[in-house]
Amino acid sequence: MATIKKNGNGWRAQIAIKGTRESKTFSTKAEATSWAAERETEIRKQVTTGIDVRKTCGDAFDRYGREVSIRKKKTQWEQTRLAFIGNQAVGGQLLKDVLLNSLTSDMLGQWRDKRLNTDKVAGSTINRDFSLLSNVFQVARKEWKWMRASPSTDVRRPKDPPPRDRRILDNEVDMITLASGFCEAEVRKVGQRVGVAFLFAIETAMRAGEICGLRPGDISGAVATLEDTKNGTRRQVPLSPRALELLTYLPKVPGDSPIFGINEASLDANFRKMRATTSIEDLVFHDTRHEAITRLSKKLNVLELARAVGHRDLNMLQIYYNETAANLAKKL
Repeated sequence: MATIKKNGNGWRAQIAIKGTRESKTFSTKAEATSWAAERETEIRKQVTTGIDVRKTCGDAFDRYGREVSIRKKKTQWEQTRLAFIGNQAVGGQLLKDVLLNSLTSDMLGQWRDKRLNTDKVAGSTINRDFSLLSNVFQVARKEWKWMRASPSTDVRRPKDPPPRDRRILDNEVDMITLASGFCEAEVRKVGQRVGVAFLFAIETAMRAGEICGLRPGDISGAVATLEDTKNGTRRQVPLSPRALELLTYLPKVPGDSPIFGINEASLDANFRKMRATTSIEDLVFHDTRHEAITRLSKKLNVLELARAVGHRDLNMLQIYYNETAANLAKKL
């Protein structure tokens, strides 16, 4: 039973229940009484269910970032996204300040609609955030015993936009190569390195980060071994004669140095500058992966293709594989 006493200019509420003792001072007796009743209810629930009902979304985001995200490849991305989401307002309150067990699917739905309709954020971005939130809530529920149920389970998610199916035309390959300054000779400038990387990507279906991280020791014969990939698993990539030839145009580097001598950010920035000097529109470096997979699909069966490009889920190949109906008709 709570005890409410006058304390100077305020009112002091004291509770002693289930072995827990707490006290707090308020300006009015009504506030003290309300707090005492609410805390007694919370403590009883916590003792009965083992759920810590005082934890906020911000507490969960912070702990997840420290203990879970830190063990992932995308540590920085997850921590940054959780901080951003926590500072989003729903119903006049920041999400990070909302008690975990007070967060409802309706509140998350309001947040989704605001992001979609007011902030004009793509559905795919919101879905990635929802996946992250679901993981946080799952850990908070199962491991930390901070919540009874995940409020994200019943929230309707927006549709993802249709997958990008941009093919790279032969004349576009020529224009990018010309803009880079690469002319089938030893490269000496950054632009030429980007040109070789562009052509190498089309041959191998390797991502920009994988190409930039490639070292001499990773190449053995006609195979490149990637220790650090997007999904965190080791992958071996078969290299075509053309891919091996492209590597010979790069200056020799020590075994522990990147072969292409350029980082991913610089590669992207320089590629965009090159593209701007041409008449090419709507082309990004990652489109080389789509193009490469489509080309490789004509030489490899589906299991060989999945192994070469690193897809565990064969359905994922449908996103990148984009042979035209006209060409498929020729095969018939």
